[in-house]
Amino acid sequence: MRAFLRGFGYAFAGIAYAVRTQRNLRVHLAIAGVVILAGWGLQVTAIEWAILVLTIGAVFSAELINTVAELAVDLLTQEYHPMAKVAKDVGAAAVLVTVVAAVGVGVAIFGPRLWRILFG
Repeated sequence: MRAFLRGFGYAFAGIAYAVRTQRNLRVHLAIAGVVILAGWGLQVTAIEWAILVLTIGAVFSAELINTVAELAVDLLTQEYHPMAKVAKDVGAAAVLVTVVAAVGVGVAIFGPRLWRILFG
């Protein structure tokens, strides 16, 4: 049981490291805060909350995996290598794809509500 619980400590240490060192993750955290406040203020449904939570989790996960890829590449080589660049670019692309999908979710959930408020 101790080893199991210790695993949570390692995971939280990884999250703390990423928050401390990855600017984009901090940006995503701030945006997630705005989304949560908007969801609360615009009274999204339980299903919409589930979708928003999964989407926020997907963006964070993509950013964390990208951080792992960047650290692994940096550990393997300190010199420029075309494949190292590709690995980092593909990791960044994964985050971008996830964020674009998250924006789509946000538009689908918040768009009609904001439209009614603005153009009623």
